[in-house]
Amino acid sequence: MKNYCLASCLVYLLTTTVVADEGMWLFNALPKKLLADKHGFQATDAWANHVMLSSVRFNSGGSASFISSNGLVLTNHHVAADTLYKLSTPQRNIHAHGYLAKQPADELKAPDLELNQLVSIEDVTDRVNESVKPNMSAADASKARQAAMARIEQASKENSGLRSDVVTLYGGARYHLYRYKQYTDVRLVWAPEAETAFFGGDADNFEYPRFCLDVTIFRVYENDQPAKIEHFLEVNPAGARDGDLVFVSGNPGRTRRILTTDALAYQRDQRMPKMLDLLRRKEIMLQQYGLEGPEQTRRAQDELFGVQNSRKAYYGMLAGLQDPGFMKSKLSLEKLMQDKAASIDKLSSATGAWKDVASVQQQRKELASSEASLRSRIYGIAETLVLMASEDLKPSDQRLREFRDSNRQSLEQDLFSPAPLYDDLERAQMADELARLMESRGGNDELVVKMLGGQAPRERAAQLIAGTSLFDVEARKKLAQAKSAGIDSSADPLVQLARTMEPEYRRLRLKTEELDEVERQAYAKITDVKFALEGESAYPDATFTLRLAFGVVRGYEEDGKQIAPHTTLGGAFEHEAAHGKKDSWVLPASWHQAKDRIKSSAPFNFVCTADIIGGNSGSPIVDRQGKLVGIIFDGNIQSLTADFYHSEHQSRAVGVHVAALLESLTNIYGAASLTNQIGK
Repeated sequence: MKNYCLASCLVYLLTTTVVADEGMWLFNALPKKLLADKHGFQATDAWANHVMLSSVRFNSGGSASFISSNGLVLTNHHVAADTLYKLSTPQRNIHAHGYLAKQPADELKAPDLELNQLVSIEDVTDRVNESVKPNMSAADASKARQAAMARIEQASKENSGLRSDVVTLYGGARYHLYRYKQYTDVRLVWAPEAETAFFGGDADNFEYPRFCLDVTIFRVYENDQPAKIEHFLEVNPAGARDGDLVFVSGNPGRTRRILTTDALAYQRDQRMPKMLDLLRRKEIMLQQYGLEGPEQTRRAQDELFGVQNSRKAYYGMLAGLQDPGFMKSKLSLEKLMQDKAASIDKLSSATGAWKDVASVQQQRKELASSEASLRSRIYGIAETLVLMASEDLKPSDQRLREFRDSNRQSLEQDLFSPAPLYDDLERAQMADELARLMESRGGNDELVVKMLGGQAPRERAAQLIAGTSLFDVEARKKLAQAKSAGIDSSADPLVQLARTMEPEYRRLRLKTEELDEVERQAYAKITDVKFALEGESAYPDATFTLRLAFGVVRGYEEDGKQIAPHTTLGGAFEHEAAHGKKDSWVLPASWHQAKDRIKSSAPFNFVCTADIIGGNSGSPIVDRQGKLVGIIFDGNIQSLTADFYHSEHQSRAVGVHVAALLESLTNIYGAASLTNQIGK
């Protein structure tokens, strides 16, 4: 692991203004003055609204953009991978070999994909907070707050017909209502081969220079016709050039920059090491399963990629937390904030917030081994059915969030997905999960004894998978329609297991939500101090909702060498040759067949200083005119500390240049008709 430079981070932490192109900014609170003063750019409301409405969120995790008036959507191949695997069969491996719909009738409908277009944002902070009364316990405050959020969401959905989500910002200091137009008829138009989308494989992942065509194109439909899209991105064929100001519009998953030093220490010493152990375990399990044959390799590949990607990301995040200089800088910032709070009467109550957060971390440690769920798709279906039957007996505003009426469409689309499930893979995962839970809670734990039913994990897993009917979508629908009576009388062994686990699952979830509420109230106070220091222009942590980041196309120095901001299409062939044309460094045959037609000097991948994180994959990169110049697909290894801080010294976002997209579509994949639709 390379040595991460913290210089820019430390400067920021010990001052009260943003000194770098840092931030994942709310579209209703863009840093217009900063952009004007530093970059001479006027971010008009019309420009921001157009970029916002041209942006898309994938429910499977990731970002995208509308790139034509007839519904074309551009995202990453690795964001699309979940769908590509679901559309693949042993006879037609779309993920590996790619796909091109030569005519509209050939566009393949995704089994369970939902795309969300953010159309409006409303501040509902007062409406949420007024539900929490003085002297309420944390448990009662959490229930009251969740109920208020549910009522706001339901009323919004009924009035607008749009998906409506209340989003918690600044750790609980603000609440915004996000309204989305949902697209549930989404069809695959084109995907390149995995060999070029993930060229260099795990070895090149999070590295730079890169040579990846990590892109895929879908189309959204309405009423069985291509959707008519008003706001889409036109294309700047020249793309992003060295020194250009660029913007990234996407849905960063989660950052934790507001965390106190006690919360960061919990992440460093408890949660992240535990997550790494889990990821390493799952990686080995999936690799072992894949050794059973080529079809098993195909079935496991999507999840294995995700696990390997997460494992590498967690290593990077942990490395940042393990740097003593970073923690020292955070302590200095906390002292500054605490002194500020003590000096202002209306902020004096915030001085105890840091102790409240510290107390929560100790309680989280005590809960660490008390799990009551299994990480398996088929078990997740059983668990959802069991919880849903109980939750549906309650008024919508008193249910667990995912079971509220306002979320029912998304819930059922996932629950009743016709995407293939494989009994041998589910059996392997179930056996490993049962063993893991046994190790975590102890073999004599009462729940573990009930869970195993007198069998070893492998035997129990085989029994559960052989006996369940939940691989059949119609069986799931029948159970859901039977409601609580059907669940109570079900002989399905997975349903019975989920019912056995339910009381402990609910106990732990309730306790976790209580702790979340204590933290929420504490961080709301800490945010008030932050606003007093920096003004209310400070950006909130990421929440997998739409944000705008910006930066400059710029190379960097690493190990004494200057890294150029761009790579080229011709450089991909050189990279292949330099690695002996073996392992993951083999370009697909289509590239070699088209080599003489490709403009070798065309830009391929490039880097910029924009502040991104997981979830930004697939985000469009636009220029000052709001035109498409690229698409985010990764960050370099120095950027992996972005959960906790951003530095421009070496940290870079990595994108596919728009010129590479257009060149490859036309001259490699014979898709000129598709190229002609983009941006029009």
